[in-house]
Amino acid sequence: MKKLTLTLAALALGTAAYAEPVKVGIASEPYPPFAAPDAAGNWTGWEVDMINAVCAAAEMDCVITPVAWDGIIPSLTSGQVDAIMASMSITADRMQTIDFSNKYYNTPTVIIAAKGAGIAPNAEGLAGKILGVQVSTIHQDYAQTHFSGAQIKLYQTQDEANQDLVAGRIDATQADSIALDAFLKSDAGACCEMMGAVPDDQAILGQGVGVGLRKGDTALAEKFNAGIAKVIADGTYDTISAPYFDSSIYGG
Repeated sequence: MKKLTLTLAALALGTAAYAEPVKVGIASEPYPPFAAPDAAGNWTGWEVDMINAVCAAAEMDCVITPVAWDGIIPSLTSGQVDAIMASMSITADRMQTIDFSNKYYNTPTVIIAAKGAGIAPNAEGLAGKILGVQVSTIHQDYAQTHFSGAQIKLYQTQDEANQDLVAGRIDATQADSIALDAFLKSDAGACCEMMGAVPDDQAILGQGVGVGLRKGDTALAEKFNAGIAKVIADGTYDTISAPYFDSSIYGG
């Protein structure tokens, strides 16, 4: 767990103030290039850098707190973490349980498969195919809603789905375009190629990625919104993104 050495600012939760640093939950499963531990166990990646920058801009003292992805929302609602910055899409379903900040990135959802497979990223193209998706994600919801003709295979991590694609145990996998692009650029990903973006369904895929927050925690939401706006306005967002991406991932 890596502590961010930033200035502490008092944060209100309803009528109470945060007496401790803000615990920012990230998924404990590696999700490059957004977040992954290095050889020493320190968390690195674009989203980790963004946590640093947003917390600094909002004058918050933050502690990065890894939590298993499938338990990350319960960890927020139970008070184990105060916020989630783990590539969590803003969806109507999740907003029944938690609140969100403004978005801090928005990228397409895509399908990848073996080179030459010729699988179209739609219901017709995936009919009869085995499609791997990470459990408890918008990709699971989307695949089960739109790709009923495919056999949906669930994985605890996207990396496991990628490994099975390489081994030929599944025909394709669906995930965020940036995460899959990073895989395709790796040695293991040389087997495969991007088939394209899936048809849009904002009700499932959401309105971009935001900071997950407890219901009614407006003070902390305002802090994160201010921090996000500041890093975008002063160019920090682009500076952080440049080593990771060829173009902006903020989205429309």
